[in-house]
Amino acid sequence: MQSKNTSRPPAAFLLAAALSFAALSWAQPVPTVPGMPPVPDPRNVYSETAAGKFAPAVAGARERIYVPNLRSNDVYVVDPVAMKVVDRYKVGRGPQHIVPSWDLRTLWVTNNAEGRTDGSLTPIDPLTGKPGQPVAVDDPYNMYYTPDGQSAIVVAEARKRLDFRDPQTMALQYSIQTPGCPGINHADFSIDGRFAIFTCEFTGTLVKIDLVGRQVLGYLPLKMPATRFKEVPGAPRAQPGQVWEPGATEICTVTKGMPQDIRISPDGRRFYVADMHADGVHIVDGASFTQVGFIATGLGAHGLYPSRDGKRLYVANRGSHKVHGARKGNGGVAVIDFVTEKVVARWAVPGGGSPDMGNVSADGKWLWLAARYDDVIYRFDTGSGEVAQIKVGAEPHGLTVWPQPGRYSLGHTGNLR
Repeated sequence: MQSKNTSRPPAAFLLAAALSFAALSWAQPVPTVPGMPPVPDPRNVYSETAAGKFAPAVAGARERIYVPNLRSNDVYVVDPVAMKVVDRYKVGRGPQHIVPSWDLRTLWVTNNAEGRTDGSLTPIDPLTGKPGQPVAVDDPYNMYYTPDGQSAIVVAEARKRLDFRDPQTMALQYSIQTPGCPGINHADFSIDGRFAIFTCEFTGTLVKIDLVGRQVLGYLPLKMPATRFKEVPGAPRAQPGQVWEPGATEICTVTKGMPQDIRISPDGRRFYVADMHADGVHIVDGASFTQVGFIATGLGAHGLYPSRDGKRLYVANRGSHKVHGARKGNGGVAVIDFVTEKVVARWAVPGGGSPDMGNVSADGKWLWLAARYDDVIYRFDTGSGEVAQIKVGAEPHGLTVWPQPGRYSLGHTGNLR
């Protein structure tokens, strides 16, 4: 009589089985808020922004890069194929970002007129590339959209307030006060559309907003790392395409960060927060609203952009800890692998520079970024890291690439899903 095999499965087998079960359970349909488009792949919120997945709404849109120039109060329009400026026009005072509308039919220039009361939004028709009549709006530093498309969210930074407006007329619907969030500016949204997390630049914190209950759920102070990258005169002397390591580290003596852009992980569980004072990306668990990690990326971490396949996150490091930094600084781009949460590449700007905000080309081959302190825009080759430059206006900021793949826009410079 043969004895039964009572040995236990190897630990590795049990771990693999558990991970497989977890993956299958997480891949179940996401119960989204009413009116929000469904999530086709719960393992990758960026699945519908892959190369070639254009919505019918962008048919006929001109292939252009739209660049708001903060100090010259204008927008430059760049042909990315010809690599030259093909149009320019004046807009309102202090244009900060070019924001695609939720329905993908309009690009809005957010003219926040910092320190004044004559802010406005200038519409651009993507079919012609031309501006329309501006709409008077109080302090539109940035703009987002609720996932159901029912409201544009004007980020009134100076007012510590989020103004929810009609997405077509911009008539005010209601506001949410955020008194504990000075410098409220950038955001991303949960996978189910129930909450958003905004960054608070001047207090080194985040604020979580209940979009259904229309209220603040709480604030999260971000922990600073033990070291950061020392800001030194001169620029990294890298050759085109050469992998660049940031400058020597220094003891981090600042007590609070300066969080900027924020992006959700492909599986919707985590949020990545770029921090100009911490020189890297904080990792935050969205559900529990707790900080769970940190990735050092480079001096002045600022803009965050997922690759078209949803596997990597491009981090624009502005090259300075200061809001107004020097020209030809220690700026560059770091590339994070979403799965390992490790930096897998770093690209310098030969001769120095200040990569700030922008987006990825529709085919994923290029990363376009404004050079905040250098009055140019950059085109990084996402395969090699090589850089090309185009001269634009004074202090370019939140440029957008258009058209982009995706079903709808959550705002900023093209946070599509």
